[in-house]
Amino acid sequence: MTNRLPASERRKQLLGVALEVFAGAGYHATTMDDVAAAAGVTKPVLYQHFSSKRALYLHLVEDVGERMATSITDGTARADSPRGQVETGIGAYFEFVAENRSAFLLLFEGADRSDLDVAEAINRIEDSIAELVAPLIAAEIGMDQQRALAYGIVGAAEAAGRAWATGKLVNEPSQLAIEIAELAWSGLRGISRH
Repeated sequence: MTNRLPASERRKQLLGVALEVFAGAGYHATTMDDVAAAAGVTKPVLYQHFSSKRALYLHLVEDVGERMATSITDGTARADSPRGQVETGIGAYFEFVAENRSAFLLLFEGADRSDLDVAEAINRIEDSIAELVAPLIAAEIGMDQQRALAYGIVGAAEAAGRAWATGKLVNEPSQLAIEIAELAWSGLRGISRH
């Protein structure tokens, strides 16, 4: 077994290990025994920090979503023009995917969306990212149209990210970011009020 760690460090270690185990095997195939063994702790130690597999998984989903949203927010804050915000926001998204492949897969490939709480947590993440994107759409359109377009951009980025993370695309994530940003920017430039 591993050395004694302060509770906060142990919790962080357990979350990191659980993320890798869940991302590799999926929610249903993963057991608390698997996570405990991978972390080098006993199952009672794991249960001291998380009351159930579901609680652990939900915590991971929410943590990954917050980190992804923060990455995008920080990226768009560095830009000084609408096009720059689109490019840096999408660039930050794909940078997150590249640097946190397991976390991305946990959210968008292995998530147990049949569990209503998990599905709602993932929907909140997608909603929060779309809400970040909508005000960046600098077009003479209404907020409802901005939000609809924002969900389209988020969906395109998510689909391309999943294809890359699962090996279906060989492009570098930075190149994918450029291509999706160009698609989004070109499409947004042609938008008009309906």
